[in-house]
Amino acid sequence: MLEAIERLLALQDCDRRIAQVRAELDQLEPQRAALRDKVAAAQAELDQAKTRVKQLESERKRLELEVESKKAQIERYSLQQFQTRKNEEYRALAHEIELCKQEIVKIEDRELELMEQIEATEKQIAAATKTLAETNRLVSDLLAGLDRREKELVSELEALQSSRVELAAAVAEPHRTRYERLFKSKGTNVVVGVEHSVCGGCHMRVPPQLLVQCMAQQEIVTCPNCGRILYYTRDMNVAVTD
Repeated sequence: MLEAIERLLALQDCDRRIAQVRAELDQLEPQRAALRDKVAAAQAELDQAKTRVKQLESERKRLELEVESKKAQIERYSLQQFQTRKNEEYRALAHEIELCKQEIVKIEDRELELMEQIEATEKQIAAATKTLAETNRLVSDLLAGLDRREKELVSELEALQSSRVELAAAVAEPHRTRYERLFKSKGTNVVVGVEHSVCGGCHMRVPPQLLVQCMAQQEIVTCPNCGRILYYTRDMNVAVTD
């Protein structure tokens, strides 16, 4: 293989790995955010359950006060019954007392429903507390793993960038300039093979004359369609496929 091609391939391999490392680094923060969102969701579920219990307890206490108020009314009506001498007033007060007792029964039934809801919600709180603790432990471990991976990637990137300087310096100026220009427009697939007589980049047919030049490995050959740098190795099959 032409020495210039070998150097370009080495540079391209380095650039590809640099791109992969940078892409992985770019994904670390979104991964961290997703993990933090899991903790926030677990915390929100717990907070919601706690808020619900407070609301239920507040409603239960309000009903207790309402029952006490009804009982106080019954006492007042009973006292008025004792003091009155009129049958009509006595019956009217008895009716009010009965209404109060009926209201108390309804309120106490509602209190029982609230107590059942409170009990169920407290179980939700216990489950949500456990889930939050487990989520915190898991996320903490995963975040620590991401931190370690970030350090590894940063270290690798620094080494790759240092190596790239040397690899780029080993490529002749005209070839390096062409490679850099193509790299900006074509991405990491700049130096490509000619398997089955087609360009490994744009997959268009390479003219026979250029294919012969490429196989001769005497000079840099570029694809007339996309401009990528072409190379040939003996293990490549140049036979045209249907």
